[in-house]
Amino acid sequence: MAGMGTALVTGGAGFIGSYITDELLRRGYAVRILDNLEPQVHGGLRENGGRPDYLAREAELVLGDVRDPEAVRNALHGVDVLVHQAALVGVPQSMYDIRRYTDINAMGGATVLDVAMNDRAIRDRLQKMVVASSMSIYGEGAYRCPDHGTVFPKLRPLAQLQAHGWAMRCPATGCDHVVAAVATDESKPLQPLSIYAIGKRDHEEMFLAVGRAYGIPTVALRYWQVYGQRQALSNPYTGVGAIFCSRVLAGNAPPVYEDGAQLRDFVHAKDIARANALALESADAIDHAINIGTGNPISIADVAWTIVREMGADRDGITPEVLQQFRPGDTRDCFPDISAARRLLGYAPTIPFTEGAKELVAWVRDQKGRAEDRFEQAQLELQAKGLGSASR
Repeated sequence: MAGMGTALVTGGAGFIGSYITDELLRRGYAVRILDNLEPQVHGGLRENGGRPDYLAREAELVLGDVRDPEAVRNALHGVDVLVHQAALVGVPQSMYDIRRYTDINAMGGATVLDVAMNDRAIRDRLQKMVVASSMSIYGEGAYRCPDHGTVFPKLRPLAQLQAHGWAMRCPATGCDHVVAAVATDESKPLQPLSIYAIGKRDHEEMFLAVGRAYGIPTVALRYWQVYGQRQALSNPYTGVGAIFCSRVLAGNAPPVYEDGAQLRDFVHAKDIARANALALESADAIDHAINIGTGNPISIADVAWTIVREMGADRDGITPEVLQQFRPGDTRDCFPDISAARRLLGYAPTIPFTEGAKELVAWVRDQKGRAEDRFEQAQLELQAKGLGSASR
């Protein structure tokens, strides 16, 4: 349904959701947003009756919680397509704020589906659903062993990490080969390692199962590390790019765990938004969970150095601080095979990290009065909960 009808974007006032809103408006959709303006992300906007200044004025903003059936019902009436983005974000925080993350993420998604399927007028009108999933549901990525081919290791043993053995080794019995990271495709067994990741796995499985049962075309998109403007720079549990920027802006070194060689894939929010629009309009992607990234892995150390240089902080003597410490539960390497996204969606990334980092840094400089470096505060909070980093 190219450029026709009304779309509801839950969480559409947030970082990623607002870019999806922009893209759908550009394609001719009318867009309604259901968002509770979470204070950890939006500060005091909810209490002050405000609206994010980046949010498109053409979009209708409905203030409400996805756990509230009446708010959800009101938002869904007259909607042709549903893009479910609403979620509480933050892997480390989810490991101690367990009930709240599960309530908002799992029960929020369940409430949206329950209302949509049990209100006949809503269900009969709904033509497509797209749900945000996450690369975090994979746990460790895929690797290749010279003797055993493609392997899917679990987390590295604690004793290995305590000995600063950062490399991944083959999990096959009797094999101790160091294995090389390879692109992870959608067939890899899932291994969610946090409450946040479990909630994202539940999101995609609930939406796909319900869509299948009721005959409503549904697609789940597994996002990799998303970055770009509009990230909450004072939220210490947001993406690593924003955390690095906040640290440098405050005159501090960006912290890099282990040896910094861990591989990830950083995808711009504008590319994520395009993938959502393509998922709404593709007839080939129905009932699939699809990786969305760039397919070009980059090390965490390279990310930190890129941001330091773009911000000119290296001229002031700021360099990434390679901590040689590990965080319990951290994975080593995970980056996507995006061939399914290319084939089923016609998706191709358009913004390389070097280009996107320039845009991010230019925006961050304008946010100096709004950004607050809370990294150390968050670390103390995690340590108090027994979840801090370790060097031995």
